[in-house]
Amino acid sequence: MNEAVKFSQVEEKILTVRNQQVILDSDVAALYAVETMRINEAVKNNPEKFPDGYILALSKEEKKEVIENFDNPKIKFSPTFPKAFTEKGLYMLATILKSDKATQTTIAIVETFAKIRELARTVSELSETTEKFKQKSLMQKGGEIIADILDDGLKTTDTETTIELNFAVMKFKHTIKRQQ
Repeated sequence: MNEAVKFSQVEEKILTVRNQQVILDSDVAALYAVETMRINEAVKNNPEKFPDGYILALSKEEKKEVIENFDNPKIKFSPTFPKAFTEKGLYMLATILKSDKATQTTIAIVETFAKIRELARTVSELSETTEKFKQKSLMQKGGEIIADILDDGLKTTDTETTIELNFAVMKFKHTIKRQQ
């Protein structure tokens, strides 16, 4: 059985293009353990499943920006312009791909986008409330979401690892102690 895709593997592939969170076709292919050609072939064979807004075709300038910011060798030397799957496009792609690996990968992608949305809603709600009890509850919820996100791929190399994140409305500190 193929190894399950982890949240951190999906999360690190999410980019923002045209103010939308997307995953490039080559990264989608890597997550599904298939060739990029197979992902694009699935899209080409099912055009009715991918209306406008489900897939973005990167422009020359966007491709250049992705290469500069993320040093992606797969697209750097490719003569074609990559496609970027929006969350809706990824959901639709999941209806086409049928292997065990595809199912595991789809679950990881859905969970990743859901966690990111939940964290965004929590931080937004926290910035809008003045009620102390609700603030404390929202900070705890945000901390739990961040801990869930970080714990997935966190490695401890000593007896303790501490991560501190500062948002405009909350500060999160997470310490992991290794069991002896």
